[in-house]
Amino acid sequence: MRHRKANVKLGRTATHRDAMLRNMVTSLFEYGRIQTTISKAKALRPLADRLIGLAKGGKADLSAFRRAAAVITKRAVLDKLFGEAGTRFADRISGFTLMARTGYRPGDAAPMVILELTGAGQVRASVGGQGKKQPKGATGDRAKRVALSARKAAEAAPAAEEEAPLGEAASPDEASSPEAEKGAAGKNEV
Repeated sequence: MRHRKANVKLGRTATHRDAMLRNMVTSLFEYGRIQTTISKAKALRPLADRLIGLAKGGKADLSAFRRAAAVITKRAVLDKLFGEAGTRFADRISGFTLMARTGYRPGDAAPMVILELTGAGQVRASVGGQGKKQPKGATGDRAKRVALSARKAAEAAPAAEEEAPLGEAASPDEASSPEAEKGAAGKNEV
């Protein structure tokens, strides 16, 4: 019988699953957010909540530190967790993580989510159309890259105008043409 075996298998052996979840929870505490599939995020949330519960409040003693160290793989991340958990999660008794759907993975159409610690930023505001299907051929990453490149281009345009000295500003056609560059080089070589 399968009584009291409630964990999700995730298509892996027990040791592989444990190692994967340990690495994922370490990355979650190190970076504040990770992107993964829904099923992995649902398996990871209870583990992350348990570790934060160990680290915060009156439970932060040597025994709790050692129990958390058995799961978290990096000492710096463990120190960071125990250092900031009491202040960051003081007003909460549970629900230390937030999950927001980001769409579907292009390779196998697996539903993806961003799992982040609460107070690490507003993921729901930054992820557009959470849980909605994306148009065919468009991914969230591509939309973010396009928006980022447009923002960089907008920031670079005023900087280019400021660099040109007053009175010597040429029209955009003259400045970008190869003839204008040759003419400008010829004037300097006198």
